[in-house]
Amino acid sequence: MNLEDSKYSAFGLVKDMLATPDVVAGFDASRAQGVADAIRKTGKLLLTGEGSSRIFPAKHAIATSLRRGYDFRLHTEAGKQSQEYQLADWAVFALSNSGRTAEVIQLFNTLKAAGHKSLFSLTAFADSKLESLANQGFVLGCGAENAVAATKSVVEQALFYQSLIEHLNRDTRLSTELGKLAANMRSALTTPIAKDIVHKVAAARTICFAGRNDGVCEELALKTNEITRKPSDFFEGTYGAHGVEEVLTKDDVLVWVEPFADQEEKFATVLEQGVGMNVIAIASRPTRFPTIQIPESGDLRGFVQLLAGWSLLVEVGIELGINLDKPQRARKVGNEFTG
Repeated sequence: MNLEDSKYSAFGLVKDMLATPDVVAGFDASRAQGVADAIRKTGKLLLTGEGSSRIFPAKHAIATSLRRGYDFRLHTEAGKQSQEYQLADWAVFALSNSGRTAEVIQLFNTLKAAGHKSLFSLTAFADSKLESLANQGFVLGCGAENAVAATKSVVEQALFYQSLIEHLNRDTRLSTELGKLAANMRSALTTPIAKDIVHKVAAARTICFAGRNDGVCEELALKTNEITRKPSDFFEGTYGAHGVEEVLTKDDVLVWVEPFADQEEKFATVLEQGVGMNVIAIASRPTRFPTIQIPESGDLRGFVQLLAGWSLLVEVGIELGINLDKPQRARKVGNEFTG
Protein backbone atom coordinates (compact mmCIF):
# COMPACT_ATOMS: atom_id res chain seq x y z
CA MET A 1 0.00 0.00 0.00
CA ASN A 2 1.00 3.66 -0.34
CA LEU A 3 -0.69 6.93 0.57
CA GLU A 4 -2.09 7.38 -2.95
CA ASP A 5 -4.24 4.29 -2.44
CA SER A 6 -7.96 4.98 -2.22
CA LYS A 7 -8.17 3.56 1.31
CA TYR A 8 -6.60 6.80 2.57
CA SER A 9 -8.61 9.26 0.50
CA ALA A 10 -11.12 10.08 3.25
CA PHE A 11 -8.47 11.65 5.46
CA GLY A 12 -7.71 15.37 5.18
CA LEU A 13 -4.32 14.74 6.77
CA VAL A 14 -3.34 12.45 3.89
CA LYS A 15 -4.58 15.00 1.33
CA ASP A 16 -2.33 17.61 2.93
CA MET A 17 0.62 15.23 2.88
CA LEU A 18 0.09 14.33 -0.77
CA ALA A 19 -0.14 18.03 -1.66
CA THR A 20 3.25 18.72 -0.09
CA PRO A 21 5.50 17.78 -3.04
CA ASP A 22 3.47 20.15 -5.25
CA VAL A 23 3.98 22.90 -2.66
CA VAL A 24 7.72 22.27 -2.95
CA ALA A 25 7.74 22.20 -6.76
CA GLY A 26 5.88 25.51 -6.93
CA PHE A 27 7.81 27.32 -4.21
CA ASP A 28 9.25 30.74 -5.09
CA ALA A 29 12.81 30.59 -3.77
CA SER A 30 13.35 34.29 -4.50
CA ARG A 31 10.63 35.40 -2.09
CA ALA A 32 12.96 35.89 0.88
CA GLN A 33 15.59 37.89 -0.97
CA GLY A 34 14.36 41.32 0.07
CA VAL A 35 13.95 40.50 3.74
CA ALA A 36 17.35 38.81 3.72
CA ASP A 37 18.93 42.10 2.65
CA ALA A 38 17.31 43.81 5.65
CA ILE A 39 18.24 41.06 8.12
CA ARG A 40 21.83 40.82 6.88
CA LYS A 41 22.54 44.26 8.35
CA THR A 42 21.94 42.95 11.89
CA GLY A 43 24.39 40.04 11.59
CA LYS A 44 22.28 37.87 13.94
CA LEU A 45 18.94 36.12 13.51
CA LEU A 46 16.73 34.40 16.09
CA LEU A 47 14.28 31.87 14.62
CA THR A 48 11.33 31.47 16.98
CA GLY A 49 7.94 29.80 17.14
CA GLU A 50 6.22 26.94 18.93
CA GLY A 51 5.93 23.23 18.15
CA SER A 52 5.89 22.30 14.46
CA SER A 53 6.30 25.94 13.45
CA ARG A 54 9.80 25.94 14.93
CA ILE A 55 11.19 22.42 15.35
CA PHE A 56 11.88 21.38 11.76
CA PRO A 57 11.95 24.77 9.99
CA ALA A 58 14.44 26.38 12.37
CA LYS A 59 16.62 23.38 13.25
CA HIS A 60 16.92 22.24 9.65
CA ALA A 61 17.96 25.75 8.60
CA ILE A 62 20.61 25.90 11.31
CA ALA A 63 21.96 22.41 10.55
CA THR A 64 22.13 23.19 6.82
CA SER A 65 23.87 26.47 7.53
CA LEU A 66 26.53 24.70 9.60
CA ARG A 67 27.03 21.93 7.04
CA ARG A 68 27.56 24.48 4.30
CA GLY A 69 29.88 26.65 6.38
CA TYR A 70 27.72 29.76 6.22
CA ASP A 71 28.96 32.66 8.32
CA PHE A 72 25.69 34.31 9.33
CA ARG A 73 24.86 33.81 13.02
CA LEU A 74 21.63 31.85 13.69
CA HIS A 75 19.93 30.68 16.85
CA THR A 76 16.55 29.16 17.67
CA GLU A 77 14.50 29.26 20.84
CA ALA A 78 10.81 29.01 21.67
CA GLY A 79 8.95 32.26 22.28
CA LYS A 80 8.69 32.12 26.06
CA GLN A 81 12.37 31.45 26.77
CA SER A 82 13.33 34.02 24.14
CA GLN A 83 11.72 36.65 26.33
CA GLU A 84 14.59 36.14 28.80
CA TYR A 85 17.24 37.03 26.21
CA GLN A 86 18.86 40.34 25.24
CA LEU A 87 17.65 40.68 21.65
CA ALA A 88 17.98 44.41 21.00
CA ASP A 89 20.54 43.94 18.22
CA TRP A 90 19.10 40.70 16.81
CA ALA A 91 16.66 40.27 13.94
CA VAL A 92 13.79 38.06 15.13
CA PHE A 93 11.71 35.91 12.79
CA ALA A 94 8.58 34.18 14.13
CA LEU A 95 6.56 31.42 12.48
CA SER A 96 2.95 30.77 13.46
CA ASN A 97 0.31 29.22 11.22
CA SER A 98 -2.54 30.94 13.01
CA GLY A 99 -0.71 34.18 13.71
CA ARG A 100 -2.31 33.94 17.18
CA THR A 101 0.32 31.93 19.09
CA ALA A 102 0.54 33.47 22.55
CA GLU A 103 4.25 33.00 23.24
CA VAL A 104 5.51 34.69 20.08
CA ILE A 105 2.94 37.49 20.32
CA GLN A 106 4.08 38.18 23.88
CA LEU A 107 7.70 38.24 22.67
CA PHE A 108 6.89 40.62 19.81
CA ASN A 109 4.81 42.87 22.09
CA THR A 110 7.76 43.16 24.49
CA LEU A 111 10.31 43.83 21.75
CA LYS A 112 8.10 46.28 19.89
CA ALA A 113 7.42 48.23 23.09
CA ALA A 114 11.20 48.54 23.50
CA GLY A 115 11.51 50.03 20.02
CA HIS A 116 12.77 46.92 18.19
CA LYS A 117 12.76 47.46 14.42
CA SER A 118 13.73 44.03 13.03
CA LEU A 119 10.70 41.83 13.64
CA PHE A 120 9.48 39.48 10.89
CA SER A 121 6.69 36.91 10.62
CA LEU A 122 5.39 34.09 8.45
CA THR A 123 1.80 32.94 8.94
CA ALA A 124 -0.83 30.93 7.07
CA PHE A 125 -3.33 33.81 7.09
CA ALA A 126 -3.03 37.49 6.21
CA ASP A 127 -3.76 40.32 8.66
CA SER A 128 -3.06 38.25 11.78
CA LYS A 129 -2.17 39.61 15.19
CA LEU A 130 1.44 38.48 14.78
CA GLU A 131 1.76 40.12 11.37
CA SER A 132 0.45 43.41 12.83
CA LEU A 133 3.39 43.44 15.24
CA ALA A 134 6.04 42.62 12.63
CA ASN A 135 7.98 45.15 10.61
CA GLN A 136 7.39 42.86 7.65
CA GLY A 137 5.11 39.84 7.38
CA PHE A 138 4.75 37.00 4.88
CA VAL A 139 1.90 34.57 4.21
CA LEU A 140 2.22 30.91 3.24
CA GLY A 141 0.93 29.88 -0.16
CA CYS A 142 -0.03 26.28 0.69
CA GLY A 143 -3.51 27.07 2.03
CA ALA A 144 -5.23 25.91 5.20
CA GLU A 145 -4.53 22.48 6.65
CA ASN A 146 -7.35 19.92 6.72
CA ALA A 147 -6.25 18.26 9.97
CA VAL A 148 -4.93 19.30 13.37
CA ALA A 149 -1.47 17.87 12.65
CA ALA A 150 0.44 20.40 10.51
CA THR A 151 2.22 18.90 7.50
CA LYS A 152 2.37 20.83 4.22
CA SER A 153 2.70 24.13 6.11
CA VAL A 154 5.69 22.82 8.06
CA VAL A 155 7.47 22.03 4.82
CA GLU A 156 6.71 25.43 3.27
CA GLN A 157 7.89 27.15 6.46
CA ALA A 158 11.13 25.18 6.26
CA LEU A 159 11.56 26.04 2.58
CA PHE A 160 11.11 29.72 3.37
CA TYR A 161 13.83 29.51 6.03
CA GLN A 162 16.05 27.53 3.65
CA SER A 163 15.64 30.26 1.06
CA LEU A 164 16.25 32.92 3.69
CA ILE A 165 19.54 31.48 4.95
CA GLU A 166 20.75 31.04 1.38
CA HIS A 167 20.00 34.67 0.52
CA LEU A 168 21.62 35.81 3.79
CA ASN A 169 24.79 34.10 2.56
CA ARG A 170 24.38 35.17 -1.10
CA ASP A 171 23.64 31.60 -2.22
CA THR A 172 20.68 30.79 -4.49
CA ARG A 173 20.99 27.07 -5.22
CA LEU A 174 17.54 26.14 -3.84
CA SER A 175 15.73 27.35 -6.96
CA THR A 176 17.55 24.73 -9.07
CA GLU A 177 16.89 21.90 -6.61
CA LEU A 178 13.14 22.16 -6.03
CA GLY A 179 12.04 19.89 -8.89
CA LYS A 180 14.24 16.97 -7.86
CA LEU A 181 13.48 17.53 -4.19
CA ALA A 182 9.73 17.42 -4.86
CA ALA A 183 10.11 14.17 -6.82
CA ASN A 184 12.19 12.58 -4.06
CA MET A 185 9.65 13.67 -1.44
CA ARG A 186 6.78 12.15 -3.42
CA SER A 187 8.75 8.93 -3.73
CA ALA A 188 9.36 8.82 0.02
CA LEU A 189 5.71 9.53 0.72
CA THR A 190 4.22 6.96 -1.66
CA THR A 191 6.66 4.03 -1.69
CA PRO A 192 4.95 1.07 0.05
CA ILE A 193 6.29 0.18 3.50
CA ALA A 194 6.75 -3.47 4.46
CA LYS A 195 3.82 -4.72 6.52
CA ASP A 196 6.19 -6.23 9.08
CA ILE A 197 7.69 -2.79 9.80
CA VAL A 198 4.24 -1.25 10.23
CA HIS A 199 3.17 -4.09 12.58
CA LYS A 200 6.26 -3.68 14.76
CA VAL A 201 5.76 0.07 15.14
CA ALA A 202 2.01 -0.24 15.71
CA ALA A 203 2.57 -2.81 18.48
CA ALA A 204 5.15 -0.71 20.33
CA ARG A 205 4.58 0.81 23.76
CA THR A 206 6.71 3.84 22.89
CA ILE A 207 7.90 4.92 19.44
CA CYS A 208 11.40 6.36 19.80
CA PHE A 209 13.35 8.23 17.13
CA ALA A 210 17.11 8.56 16.84
CA GLY A 211 19.06 10.83 14.54
CA ARG A 212 20.60 14.21 14.03
CA ASN A 213 19.48 17.35 15.83
CA ASP A 214 18.14 18.88 12.62
CA GLY A 215 14.47 18.84 13.53
CA VAL A 216 13.47 15.71 11.61
CA CYS A 217 13.26 13.21 14.47
CA GLU A 218 11.96 15.74 16.97
CA GLU A 219 9.16 16.72 14.59
CA LEU A 220 8.34 13.06 13.92
CA ALA A 221 8.17 12.45 17.66
CA LEU A 222 5.54 15.20 17.89
CA LYS A 223 3.64 13.81 14.89
CA THR A 224 3.68 10.39 16.55
CA ASN A 225 1.59 11.78 19.41
CA GLU A 226 -0.85 13.54 17.07
CA ILE A 227 -1.22 10.76 14.49
CA THR A 228 -0.77 7.45 16.37
CA ARG A 229 -1.73 8.62 19.90
CA LYS A 230 1.31 6.77 21.24
CA PRO A 231 4.07 8.11 23.52
CA SER A 232 7.28 9.03 21.73
CA ASP A 233 10.85 10.11 22.45
CA PHE A 234 13.79 11.60 20.57
CA PHE A 235 17.33 10.31 21.10
CA GLU A 236 19.66 12.96 19.69
CA GLY A 237 22.76 11.69 17.89
CA THR A 238 23.97 8.52 19.64
CA TYR A 239 22.11 9.21 22.90
CA GLY A 240 20.30 5.89 22.42
CA ALA A 241 23.49 4.07 23.43
CA HIS A 242 24.37 6.30 26.38
CA GLY A 243 22.17 5.11 29.24
CA VAL A 244 18.55 5.34 28.13
CA GLU A 245 18.60 1.57 27.55
CA GLU A 246 18.13 1.24 31.33
CA VAL A 247 14.43 2.09 30.97
CA LEU A 248 13.69 0.80 27.46
CA THR A 249 11.96 -2.58 27.05
CA LYS A 250 11.30 -5.12 24.32
CA ASP A 251 7.89 -3.46 23.90
CA ASP A 252 9.48 -0.24 22.60
CA VAL A 253 10.65 0.42 19.05
CA LEU A 254 13.38 2.70 17.69
CA VAL A 255 13.11 4.38 14.29
CA TRP A 256 16.63 5.51 13.40
CA VAL A 257 16.78 8.18 10.70
CA GLU A 258 19.88 7.95 8.47
CA PRO A 259 21.98 5.89 10.93
CA PHE A 260 25.63 6.70 11.45
CA ALA A 261 27.19 3.70 9.69
CA ASP A 262 29.96 3.27 12.24
CA GLN A 263 27.43 3.14 15.10
CA GLU A 264 25.08 0.49 13.72
CA GLU A 265 26.85 -2.37 15.50
CA LYS A 266 26.76 -0.50 18.83
CA PHE A 267 23.01 0.15 18.57
CA ALA A 268 22.41 -3.47 17.58
CA THR A 269 24.38 -4.66 20.61
CA VAL A 270 22.86 -2.25 23.11
CA LEU A 271 19.26 -2.06 21.92
CA GLU A 272 18.48 -5.13 19.82
CA GLN A 273 20.51 -7.66 21.82
CA GLY A 274 20.67 -5.93 25.20
CA VAL A 275 17.10 -4.63 25.43
CA GLY A 276 15.42 -6.94 22.93
CA MET A 277 13.66 -4.08 21.14
CA ASN A 278 13.12 -3.64 17.41
CA VAL A 279 15.27 -1.11 15.54
CA ILE A 280 14.02 0.17 12.16
CA ALA A 281 15.84 2.57 9.85
CA ILE A 282 14.79 5.32 7.45
CA ALA A 283 17.83 5.76 5.23
CA SER A 284 19.15 6.49 1.76
CA ARG A 285 21.21 3.27 1.85
CA PRO A 286 20.74 -0.29 3.06
CA THR A 287 21.44 -0.82 6.79
CA ARG A 288 21.69 -3.87 9.04
CA PHE A 289 18.17 -3.11 10.30
CA PRO A 290 14.82 -3.39 8.48
CA THR A 291 15.00 -0.24 6.36
CA ILE A 292 12.57 2.14 4.67
CA GLN A 293 14.86 3.25 1.85
CA ILE A 294 14.50 6.76 0.43
CA PRO A 295 16.24 8.68 -2.38
CA GLU A 296 19.53 10.40 -1.58
CA SER A 297 18.88 14.15 -1.49
CA GLY A 298 22.10 15.80 -0.35
CA ASP A 299 21.86 18.38 2.40
CA LEU A 300 18.12 18.73 1.77
CA ARG A 301 17.59 15.11 2.79
CA GLY A 302 15.75 16.17 5.93
CA PHE A 303 12.68 17.04 3.84
CA VAL A 304 12.64 13.55 2.31
CA GLN A 305 13.24 11.84 5.65
CA LEU A 306 10.35 13.77 7.17
CA LEU A 307 7.89 12.60 4.52
CA ALA A 308 9.00 8.98 4.84
CA GLY A 309 8.31 9.30 8.56
CA TRP A 310 4.86 10.74 7.86
CA SER A 311 4.06 7.78 5.63
CA LEU A 312 5.06 5.33 8.34
CA LEU A 313 3.00 7.10 10.99
CA VAL A 314 -0.10 7.18 8.79
CA GLU A 315 0.22 3.45 8.11
CA VAL A 316 0.52 2.87 11.87
CA GLY A 317 -2.47 5.09 12.61
CA ILE A 318 -4.58 3.25 10.04
CA GLU A 319 -3.59 -0.13 11.50
CA LEU A 320 -4.57 1.11 14.96
CA GLY A 321 -7.97 2.28 13.68
CA ILE A 322 -7.39 5.95 14.54
CA ASN A 323 -9.19 8.94 13.04
CA LEU A 324 -6.14 10.75 11.72
CA ASP A 325 -7.92 14.10 11.43
CA LYS A 326 -9.35 14.43 14.94
CA PRO A 327 -7.10 14.05 17.99
CA GLN A 328 -9.05 13.95 21.24
CA ARG A 329 -7.10 16.69 23.03
CA ALA A 330 -4.57 18.29 20.68
CA ARG A 331 -5.62 21.70 19.31
CA LYS A 332 -4.80 23.48 16.09
CA VAL A 333 -3.61 26.52 18.05
CA GLY A 334 -1.82 25.11 21.06
CA ASN A 335 -1.78 28.25 23.19
CA GLU A 336 -3.88 31.01 21.65
CA PHE A 337 -3.34 34.70 22.44
CA THR A 338 -6.46 36.17 24.00
CA GLY A 339 -5.35 39.69 24.85
